[in-house]
Amino acid sequence: MPEGYSVDVSKAAGHVFPAEVIRCTRRDYLMYALAVGVPETELQWLYELDVDFGPLPTYPISLLVKSDHWDVNVFMERWTSGGPIPGMPEYDFNKIVHGEQGYEVINPFPEEGGAFKLIKTCVGVYDKGSGMVVHSAVDIYGEHDNVHYSRLDTKMFVRGYGGWNGPKGPKAVAYVPPAGREPDAIDVFHTQENQALLFRLSGDYNPLHADINLAPTVGFHKPILHGLCTYGKCGHAVLKHFGNNERVRFKSINARFAQPVFPGETVEVLMWKASSNDPKCDGIIFQARVKERNVLVITNGYATIYKEDSNEAKL
Repeated sequence: MPEGYSVDVSKAAGHVFPAEVIRCTRRDYLMYALAVGVPETELQWLYELDVDFGPLPTYPISLLVKSDHWDVNVFMERWTSGGPIPGMPEYDFNKIVHGEQGYEVINPFPEEGGAFKLIKTCVGVYDKGSGMVVHSAVDIYGEHDNVHYSRLDTKMFVRGYGGWNGPKGPKAVAYVPPAGREPDAIDVFHTQENQALLFRLSGDYNPLHADINLAPTVGFHKPILHGLCTYGKCGHAVLKHFGNNERVRFKSINARFAQPVFPGETVEVLMWKASSNDPKCDGIIFQARVKERNVLVITNGYATIYKEDSNEAKL
């Protein structure tokens, strides 16, 4: 960390970035579903003429770094769009890792795609000692109908930029699998060697997931799979096993990114039915583990699914 580094939290927290308009189509939905490992037997996510066709509920998360055009984009330009956060000095973007991701469905996403307005707010900046956390929220609205579709909650960890005596941030809720109880469901995702190259077509063109020369410079023997790819598979697994693949029953998902996945590895999503503070919903605690290395790659996972007889699930 540069000498004297500090953040003016009073300027950073609460800063609202200029609104951005991002577009997507049904083709984007199909690509995303393929990239997160939806099998060919589930055509409701993969075939636009299926009677139940619609986007996987976690699709809108990919809009965070997608462009408003159809070509590839420059990752750093997208990541820094909207300008810097006030009160935040410059830092090395190569030190950024995705720490935690939350997502809530406010209204089911349109089946036909469209144009959407993203409004990003800096919630806070926290000093974690070994680094800092940049906490942001993004609300997604329809550009023309102004319907509030989604809310995203993102925490990015910047390695080596802690120790400036800033606020520690709120204590996270811990979601721990029930002791001594086997998972109620397990879903297996056999990633392919080209999985990251496929997932990046959904909009995240970070070179870390493709460049074989860059990966070793940041500590990996080869490009890693996007954490949001594994995250999307976890969302799909939860809905499949506990929501009968009915996309309108998906309400929310939160998780922490613990370790990277390397393309070609096998990811097991372990799920336990749990209590929920919302009587209309079931809660599901989940983890994701790489089978070959027996390493947890996603932890502190918790999702909520509307119960089958809930009125919200019929909207």
